[in-house]
Amino acid sequence: MAEADAPALLATEAGGREFRGAAAVNRVLRELGGGWRLLGSLYLIAPIGWLEDRYYSRVSRRRAWF
Repeated sequence: MAEADAPALLATEAGGREFRGAAAVNRVLRELGGGWRLLGSLYLIAPIGWLEDRYYSRVSRRRAWF
C-alpha cells in the first residue's frame, strides 16, 4: 500500500484481526469502555459507519493540510 493510501490509524486485536481508519478509531473507543463504548458502538449501525468511513477517508487524504 502506498504511503498516501495508508490509513492514519491501524488497530490490531490480540487474535490478529486488523481494523483500519474509522473502524480502528471506533474499535479503540469500544475498548476504553464507559461512555466511549457507546460512542464507538454507533459505528456498527450501517448508515453511521458508512458516513464515518467516508469522512475519515476524506480527512486522511488531507491530513498533511491539517
